[in-house]
Amino acid sequence: MLLNLHVKNMALIDEMEVNFEDRLNILTGETGAGKSIIIGSINAALGKKVSKDMIRREQEYGLVELVFHIDKENTLEKLKKLDVDVEDQQVIITRKIQNDKSICKINGETVPLKKVREVADILIDIHGQQQHQSLLYEKNQLDILDQFAHEKTAPLLENIAQLHKEYTALKKELEENGLNEEERARELNFLEYQIEEIGQAQLKVGEDQELDEQFRLAANSKNIVEALSEVAGFTGSEVGNQAGSMIGAAIRNLGKISHLSEKISTYKEQLEEIDQLLSDFNRDIADYMEEVVFREDEFRELEERITFIQNLKSKYGSTIEAILEYEENAKKRYETLVDYQQYKEQLTDTLQEKLKQLTTECEKLTKVREQAAKELEEKIKEALIDLNFLDVQFKVKLMEKEAPTAKGMEEISFLIATNPGESLKPVNQVASGGELSRIMLAIKSVLADLDQIDTLIFDEIDVGVSGRTAQKVAQKLAVISKNHQILCITHLPQIAAMADTHFLIEKTANEEETTTSIYHLEEEASVNEIARLLGGVEITDLVKQNAKEMKDMAKHSKLY
Repeated sequence: MLLNLHVKNMALIDEMEVNFEDRLNILTGETGAGKSIIIGSINAALGKKVSKDMIRREQEYGLVELVFHIDKENTLEKLKKLDVDVEDQQVIITRKIQNDKSICKINGETVPLKKVREVADILIDIHGQQQHQSLLYEKNQLDILDQFAHEKTAPLLENIAQLHKEYTALKKELEENGLNEEERARELNFLEYQIEEIGQAQLKVGEDQELDEQFRLAANSKNIVEALSEVAGFTGSEVGNQAGSMIGAAIRNLGKISHLSEKISTYKEQLEEIDQLLSDFNRDIADYMEEVVFREDEFRELEERITFIQNLKSKYGSTIEAILEYEENAKKRYETLVDYQQYKEQLTDTLQEKLKQLTTECEKLTKVREQAAKELEEKIKEALIDLNFLDVQFKVKLMEKEAPTAKGMEEISFLIATNPGESLKPVNQVASGGELSRIMLAIKSVLADLDQIDTLIFDEIDVGVSGRTAQKVAQKLAVISKNHQILCITHLPQIAAMADTHFLIEKTANEEETTTSIYHLEEEASVNEIARLLGGVEITDLVKQNAKEMKDMAKHSKLY
């Protein structure tokens, strides 16, 4: 669950820190107080796009930090698969935004935005107007059904996705190989030429590097020989002032007196070793100078070989390894085209077999979905009635597609009738904004026991809702909060009264600046805020009494 939110230099927030609690956390405040900034800041930390305007005026950077407490084993396993190390059951997500750039960290380690989003999908689920609108799309409705039957659909969907991938690859291969006899003959001739050209080159892995080294030596052989000749002149033994001659003279002098002292004898032996090393050094230099002296014809042959290999690279690959791989693939393609008819027949048979496997798995998935759809529509209908859809009808309609896809053989449509006598129609044709938010809430309540995400955030859940319906929405939020931490921004007193923890978002202004702050409300302050939501401008004692009664009734109505 989300333990702590820390925000600095974001929009109207100078610096703010808030500790959230378990169950139902309600956030209220005047219109324009900055409630959307709170959600925007959380979204920013979770990897959503951030506008430059989000950074507080005249500040160099904005910062958001979220601290999560993790105690579910399956959540820990999912995080482990993403290489997120959880210490002391905590995950800390930080995002610093500065000059159109941002630095994201998870538990102090810098990570890309993509990884933050992957972790966010495991830890938190945010529902706002955009998410309610997602219900209008049949793709998302199919995802809801599959989530409801996750234990049965997940393995089938994984298998179907793999089979569909293999089937699509085979189909593409067959389509790309629809050659007539003339095209086949032409490609065979071309492949034969390529295979012969590469084969005659007799390439060896690493040969290009060796040739480059030889070319550098050949191109600089004159300079190398001149420099080494000078070195040999310093270290030789043919002239008296050369190092070898002088060491030889020193050895002869030591030889005259070595019998007088054991130490002198040792010095003579050491100098003889040096003389031997220097002699070996001079021989090696002489041998190397002979190696680097290239004749004109040798140099030309070297150039021609390098040019030839470069030409092959421009045709077949940037390295010798790539050229040889190209040759191997060309040989396989050549063999395929030689026995082309047999190849096509085998490919067609394999394609049909793969389609049969895919169709069989899709049929299994269809049966699972059909059963799950009946269960889901009953549960959603019950939840909708709880949310004051008094005479509602709800149906999950499955429609078969012409061909299997990576997600099965059917499309789906949520149908609803919200008034007596109305016929069932797709949700996107009949649901208003307020109805849409309640339908989403109904779905979340049905999925609550299945959903492994700890923290749910509801923004604008009360759009188009009032009176008894608002009370029903509040009760449903309380039910969901039995198994989830909920953060809910609301304008409705009925929902605010249901809070286990109540926060007030408030905007203050002076001549220099305007800031948004958030405060935890104790019992009396919470009653006063509910009274404000009830009474508007003038808050009378009677309004306060009503607010207190509303809060007391909410406590008694909770199922925990």
